[in-house]
Amino acid sequence: MVKKTVLKVDISCHKCRKKLLKAISGLQGVDKIEVDAGKGTISVTGDADPYDIIVRTRKVGKHVDLVSVGPPPQPPKEPQKKPEPKKPEEKKTDSLVMSQFHNPLTCPVCQQIHLVYTEPNPGCSVM
Repeated sequence: MVKKTVLKVDISCHKCRKKLLKAISGLQGVDKIEVDAGKGTISVTGDADPYDIIVRTRKVGKHVDLVSVGPPPQPPKEPQKKPEPKKPEEKKTDSLVMSQFHNPLTCPVCQQIHLVYTEPNPGCSVM
């Protein structure tokens, strides 16, 4: 039976989103994944068990709250569209447009570096 599972997850950087999508898409029975970073929700549609989706999300290292589980919404019926009249094309002036590069910063969870302190060995026991 196809279900829509909605989860509330902190998606604060591109790296987190990529990890979540990779983990959830690996589950059997997932048909569609929708991510809304503004609301912090992930909607998974398919036959996958919601428990398995939550377990995979937690393995990535994210705290997850289950918002809802239910049948997927019916697609809205599209009314007949009238063909639009063609407009004459306007000439565009060539202007130098700087391309904008988006370098998303990683969130504090992704920036964590684990350091392990080991005491220096004063002597070598191997001869």
